[in-house]
Amino acid sequence: MAKSQAGRIIWTDLTVSNTEEVRDFYKAVVGWEASGVEMGVDHQDYNMLPPGGEPAAGICHARGVNANVPPQWLIYITVADLDESIAACTRLGGKVVVPARDIGGNRFCVIQDPAGAVAGLFQQAETE
Repeated sequence: MAKSQAGRIIWTDLTVSNTEEVRDFYKAVVGWEASGVEMGVDHQDYNMLPPGGEPAAGICHARGVNANVPPQWLIYITVADLDESIAACTRLGGKVVVPARDIGGNRFCVIQDPAGAVAGLFQQAETE
Protein backbone atom coordinates (compact mmCIF):
# COMPACT_ATOMS: atom_id res chain seq x y z
CA MET A 1 0.00 0.00 0.00
CA ALA A 2 1.28 3.44 -0.81
CA LYS A 3 1.75 5.68 2.21
CA SER A 4 -0.73 8.15 0.69
CA GLN A 5 -3.50 5.57 1.24
CA ALA A 6 -2.76 5.28 4.95
CA GLY A 7 -5.22 6.86 7.37
CA ARG A 8 -8.46 5.93 5.59
CA ILE A 9 -11.34 4.26 7.39
CA ILE A 10 -12.02 1.20 5.25
CA TRP A 11 -14.44 -0.99 7.23
CA THR A 12 -16.67 -1.11 10.27
CA ASP A 13 -17.81 -4.17 12.13
CA LEU A 14 -19.42 -5.32 15.33
CA THR A 15 -18.29 -8.44 17.19
CA VAL A 16 -20.89 -9.87 19.59
CA SER A 17 -21.92 -13.14 21.24
CA ASN A 18 -25.55 -12.92 19.99
CA THR A 19 -24.80 -12.47 16.29
CA GLU A 20 -28.11 -13.58 14.80
CA GLU A 21 -30.14 -11.41 17.18
CA VAL A 22 -27.99 -8.35 16.41
CA ARG A 23 -28.09 -9.13 12.66
CA ASP A 24 -31.89 -9.21 12.78
CA PHE A 25 -31.98 -6.04 14.91
CA TYR A 26 -30.09 -4.03 12.26
CA LYS A 27 -32.13 -5.58 9.44
CA ALA A 28 -35.30 -4.26 11.12
CA VAL A 29 -33.95 -0.95 12.43
CA VAL A 30 -31.91 0.32 9.45
CA GLY A 31 -33.14 -1.88 6.60
CA TRP A 32 -29.88 -3.73 5.94
CA GLU A 33 -29.82 -7.08 4.21
CA ALA A 34 -27.48 -9.80 5.49
CA SER A 35 -25.12 -11.93 3.46
CA GLY A 36 -23.50 -14.88 5.24
CA VAL A 37 -19.72 -15.23 5.31
CA GLU A 38 -18.56 -18.79 6.05
CA MET A 39 -16.13 -18.80 8.96
CA GLY A 40 -15.52 -22.52 9.22
CA VAL A 41 -17.58 -25.56 10.02
CA ASP A 42 -19.50 -24.14 12.96
CA HIS A 43 -20.72 -20.64 12.08
CA GLN A 44 -21.19 -17.70 9.71
CA ASP A 45 -20.45 -14.05 10.20
CA TYR A 46 -22.46 -11.50 8.21
CA ASN A 47 -21.84 -8.71 5.76
CA MET A 48 -24.57 -6.13 6.18
CA LEU A 49 -25.59 -4.13 3.13
CA PRO A 50 -28.27 -1.70 2.01
CA PRO A 51 -30.87 -3.28 -0.29
CA GLY A 52 -29.18 -4.08 -3.59
CA GLY A 53 -25.95 -2.39 -2.46
CA GLU A 54 -22.39 -3.27 -1.55
CA PRO A 55 -21.44 -4.46 1.96
CA ALA A 56 -21.45 -1.55 4.42
CA ALA A 57 -20.43 -3.30 7.65
CA GLY A 58 -19.89 -6.67 9.28
CA ILE A 59 -21.43 -8.45 12.24
CA CYS A 60 -19.09 -11.11 13.66
CA HIS A 61 -19.19 -13.82 16.31
CA ALA A 62 -17.18 -13.17 19.48
CA ARG A 63 -15.45 -16.54 19.53
CA GLY A 64 -12.06 -18.00 18.76
CA VAL A 65 -9.62 -15.32 17.63
CA ASN A 66 -12.41 -12.70 17.98
CA ALA A 67 -13.19 -13.54 21.61
CA ASN A 68 -11.37 -10.43 22.93
CA VAL A 69 -12.74 -7.93 20.42
CA PRO A 70 -14.92 -5.40 22.30
CA PRO A 71 -18.70 -5.50 21.57
CA GLN A 72 -18.94 -2.09 19.91
CA TRP A 73 -18.85 -0.75 16.39
CA LEU A 74 -15.19 -0.90 15.44
CA ILE A 75 -13.62 1.12 12.64
CA TYR A 76 -10.61 -0.19 10.72
CA ILE A 77 -8.04 2.39 9.65
CA THR A 78 -5.38 1.67 7.03
CA VAL A 79 -1.74 2.08 8.03
CA ALA A 80 1.40 1.92 5.90
CA ASP A 81 3.34 -0.27 8.37
CA LEU A 82 1.44 -2.15 11.07
CA ASP A 83 4.52 -2.88 13.17
CA GLU A 84 5.52 0.81 13.22
CA SER A 85 1.96 1.81 14.15
CA ILE A 86 1.85 -0.73 17.00
CA ALA A 87 5.18 0.56 18.32
CA ALA A 88 3.92 4.15 18.20
CA CYS A 89 0.68 3.14 19.92
CA THR A 90 2.42 1.56 22.91
CA ARG A 91 5.09 4.29 23.08
CA LEU A 92 2.36 6.94 23.29
CA GLY A 93 0.31 5.30 26.05
CA GLY A 94 -2.02 3.08 24.06
CA LYS A 95 -2.24 -0.69 24.18
CA VAL A 96 -2.83 -3.56 21.83
CA VAL A 97 -6.17 -5.27 22.58
CA VAL A 98 -5.99 -7.89 19.82
CA PRO A 99 -2.47 -8.74 18.61
CA ALA A 100 -1.50 -8.46 14.97
CA ARG A 101 -2.60 -11.33 12.77
CA ASP A 102 -2.91 -12.19 9.10
CA ILE A 103 -6.19 -12.20 7.23
CA GLY A 104 -6.30 -12.91 3.51
CA GLY A 105 -2.71 -11.76 2.93
CA ASN A 106 -3.34 -8.53 4.88
CA ARG A 107 -2.55 -7.85 8.55
CA PHE A 108 -4.55 -6.16 11.29
CA CYS A 109 -4.75 -5.61 15.04
CA VAL A 110 -7.03 -3.79 17.46
CA ILE A 111 -5.63 -1.02 19.64
CA GLN A 112 -6.91 1.13 22.48
CA ASP A 113 -5.87 4.78 22.67
CA PRO A 114 -4.98 6.58 25.93
CA ALA A 115 -8.62 7.73 26.32
CA GLY A 116 -9.92 4.14 26.09
CA ALA A 117 -11.35 4.24 22.55
CA VAL A 118 -10.58 1.26 20.33
CA ALA A 119 -9.86 0.99 16.60
CA GLY A 120 -8.59 -1.63 14.21
CA LEU A 121 -5.41 -0.95 12.29
CA PHE A 122 -5.22 -2.58 8.86
CA GLN A 123 -2.17 -3.01 6.65
CA GLN A 124 -3.03 -4.05 3.12
CA ALA A 125 -0.80 -6.58 1.38
CA GLU A 126 1.73 -5.12 -1.00
CA THR A 127 0.52 -5.15 -4.60
CA GLU A 128 2.72 -5.09 -7.63
